[in-house]
Amino acid sequence: MRRDPIPRPDVNDARPGSFLRRRLGWNRASYVLLSTFLLVIFLLAYVWWPLAEEYLAQIDWQGPWWRQLDWLLVGIFLFMTLVLMAGADLRADGRIVLVGLVGGLVIESWGTQTELWTYYTLERPPLWIIPAWPIASLTIDRLVRYASRRTAGHPPAGYRLLYWLIFPAFYGLMLSFVWPTLDKSFTLIALALCLFLLATPTDYRLAVLTFAAGSGLGYFLELWGTTRLCWTYYTLQTPPLFAVLAHGMAAVAFWRAALLLSMVLAALRRRWPWPVAGLRDPL
Repeated sequence: MRRDPIPRPDVNDARPGSFLRRRLGWNRASYVLLSTFLLVIFLLAYVWWPLAEEYLAQIDWQGPWWRQLDWLLVGIFLFMTLVLMAGADLRADGRIVLVGLVGGLVIESWGTQTELWTYYTLERPPLWIIPAWPIASLTIDRLVRYASRRTAGHPPAGYRLLYWLIFPAFYGLMLSFVWPTLDKSFTLIALALCLFLLATPTDYRLAVLTFAAGSGLGYFLELWGTTRLCWTYYTLQTPPLFAVLAHGMAAVAFWRAALLLSMVLAALRRRWPWPVAGLRDPL
């Protein structure tokens, strides 16, 4: 139930660019992941070109266009791109991506169907936002792995105390925020799931670190989305505190789901081992 630390590259590698790769923890899989990430961005822009065209039309390319760029968006994009490449492992990352896609679809469906938030396109939910969830999940995974390595010697009692301070407080905040939609089945399921996760901690330190990393990244994502009116919460806050912390809770839920998926795949591997000699087990 622990996250593997980001592997350290060979410190004696003196090839050009090795210092940067060594500091950022890049490996061969990192470039595969980067290529896939850029391909997804290209496909999103291609499929939803009218939305991209509408955004680009806001920039006056005849003037000082660099002053008109959305530097918050650029900064978030560059940060996530660099961080998700650290210590890439295609097998483990594939599980994170799968959980992020499914989990993101569920969360966006809940929020837009209950009208806790709405997108400017009025889609419920917009499919173009779903790939952002696994990308954020990979970024959070890297942040947690780094923080886990740095806090490995900390006494566990402190994290246990933090856990029981943070998560019940979040649940109270969530209950207050979603109160207008208590008559919706989606909201009741979300509350029940969060209560189950809260009551069944598996690793206090990783739960706290994951919540902190998700909330930290979530602040900048929510700040961008709400101030640019890409999505709007019913409270009209930019952003509401609940929305920021909800990214932390979602990160914890995704982490727990990925653990469960790993257990299921391990059981399947034991039950049906990969039969062809010389080929890698796909699970």
